[in-house]
Amino acid sequence: MTEFPKKQQFAPSLPETEDDSIDLAALAGTLWRGKWIIALATALALLIGGYYAFVVATPLYRATSVVILQTKQDNIVDLQSVVGGMSGDSTEVNSEIEVLRSRGLMGKVVDRLDLINDPEFNGELREPGLVANVTGGIRNSIGALFGGDEASELSDIEAQSRRDAVVSALLDKVSISNIRQSLVFNVTVETESARKSARIADAIVELYILNQIEVKFEATEQATTWLTNRVGELQVELEAAETKASDFSSRTELVSIEGLQALERQIKDMRERIATAEQTVSSAQAELEGLRAAEAIEDKVALADDTQLTRMAQRLDDGPEMVAAFDNRYQMVINRKALDLARAEQQLEALRRSAVELERQVARQGQDLITLQQLTREAEATRTLYEYFLTRLKETSAQQGIQQADSRVLSNAVVPGAPSEPRKSRILALSMILGMMIGAGIVLLREMRNNSFRTARELENHTGLTVLGQIPEIPAGKRPNVLRYLLDKPTSAAAEAVRNLRTSLMLSNVDNPPQVILSTSSVPGEGKTTNSLALAANLLGLGKRVLVIEGDIRRRTLNEYFPTLPTSGIVGVLSGEMRFEDAVHRPADFGADVLAGDKTATNAADLFSSDRFRDFIEEMRGRYDAIIIDTPPVLVVPDARIIAQVADAILFTVYWDSTSKQQVEEALRMFDQTKQRISGLVLSQISARGMKRYGYGGQYGAYGAYGAKYYTE
Repeated sequence: MTEFPKKQQFAPSLPETEDDSIDLAALAGTLWRGKWIIALATALALLIGGYYAFVVATPLYRATSVVILQTKQDNIVDLQSVVGGMSGDSTEVNSEIEVLRSRGLMGKVVDRLDLINDPEFNGELREPGLVANVTGGIRNSIGALFGGDEASELSDIEAQSRRDAVVSALLDKVSISNIRQSLVFNVTVETESARKSARIADAIVELYILNQIEVKFEATEQATTWLTNRVGELQVELEAAETKASDFSSRTELVSIEGLQALERQIKDMRERIATAEQTVSSAQAELEGLRAAEAIEDKVALADDTQLTRMAQRLDDGPEMVAAFDNRYQMVINRKALDLARAEQQLEALRRSAVELERQVARQGQDLITLQQLTREAEATRTLYEYFLTRLKETSAQQGIQQADSRVLSNAVVPGAPSEPRKSRILALSMILGMMIGAGIVLLREMRNNSFRTARELENHTGLTVLGQIPEIPAGKRPNVLRYLLDKPTSAAAEAVRNLRTSLMLSNVDNPPQVILSTSSVPGEGKTTNSLALAANLLGLGKRVLVIEGDIRRRTLNEYFPTLPTSGIVGVLSGEMRFEDAVHRPADFGADVLAGDKTATNAADLFSSDRFRDFIEEMRGRYDAIIIDTPPVLVVPDARIIAQVADAILFTVYWDSTSKQQVEEALRMFDQTKQRISGLVLSQISARGMKRYGYGGQYGAYGAYGAKYYTE
């Protein structure tokens, strides 16, 4: 088998490194190729948007009422208010926005304007649909099951639910905004009626201001009620405190701070006298003990300090009578000292009792004074509190009729002259943008999901093999007419493409051109048989002897091109049942010999693996200049890889924009497993219209836009 060069041998590709970069030129090219899809999507989006804006959408009218917070208010009278005014900080501004959007305020608007009976806000008043009819039937059935109080309770719940739904609908149509760096609020309402929008906006502002006055009035009224009750309670407490102080004062001795101070001075004097008495007692006790302890005459005389005793001491020598008189006199002195000590102790005890009594009297009167002072202070405090609350009660009562709101209306809502919604120009612009985005998304998604080959460059980059031919669709209708078209229109694009394939195949090895050519594909229906016959017919134009062998003996596809083929063919020749000359057939207007397949139970793989087949091919090499073998698809049966062992060149056909990349990869991998080289690829059945649709019509091969000047269709 003659081998000839190829671009690159196919091998299972390794995972490619992901590239995060975006090829903007390729992206722009893809979008340009899908420009008609994008244009169609844009046109449809514009049509839908226009239909919605001009036909479906309900006109909405927007009205705005303006209100301002007043942080400084003039007082009619100089009285302290129960509810303070606004300070104007951001917290209060945000709080007032929420007050304007509160469900309580919106509920008052609903009640005032009777929006429950407005179909725009109450969906139950609109024309009921299928779902509403079914829901109503269920509700009626449930109502029939209940009776008496249960039905009334359910009705109340439904009424409350209906009112809540209307309030929610009103909230959806109201927007509150604060003008930056100001205390001004815009209350905007958007409904289906211009007058209704203005009326609702004014009602919201009016009720908001009225609500501020009501809040202050209610606060003042509550404060007045509370102050009235509190003043009454304080009056009772004051009377009770004063009575208690008066009763206590009448039950106790008249005391004062001055009297207590005099008693304290008496206690001080008494304590000094006690101290003096204690010293006297102590001295007397010392003298008495000294007298009693003395033994010597001189000591007794010195301690007694008695004149008579001194004289008697000088006369002790007169006799025993004088000594006895001295002792009697000394004992008399001791008795006198003892008597003085007793009197001093009695005085000290009396002074101490008097001091204790004075202290008790001071303590008792001090406690009474404290109690009286406490009762007096409680009465005074109650009186002060009573007078303060009485004053606040009179002030609060005077404020009930002079309350002012913290806001005022800057401008009432103006009835709009034109609807604010729908904004037709914006809808159309957004529809156009959305349509372009959807169209671009469809184009990019289709490009991402593309798993086939549309150009020879894609096929070569993916497989690493050379594309030898690009065959366009042959507008022949049925298969028998294909060869007739090529013969009748030798200057057509299809005929020139086959010549390009023949030229590329022959020039792939100039020194040793291939003689045995195998034609195969991944799966059936890719055009390999048509390419085989077209290539054979083209080789005949070079004056070569050509033999076409049907290698697909299971399907006998050549019978569809040449209905006159005999029923016996290559199987009979290889088995020896008939001669080659009897089996070969030359169809009319074809010029090449055709050896068809047979209907047989013989295993095709065993047949083509035999030495008889190899010998047969060698014999045919001597008879013909070119032998083209049309084989079954590679992914279906192994026949093609077996026959390839005797071939000089292998042409692998890929169906344009149809055969998946996985099918091509798997088929080429199977050839690579047996070390068989693919000579080249053929991109078959290319649609010129499809290539133009994808944006390739002016760039590639025989189906290029410039080919019309050279081809005759």
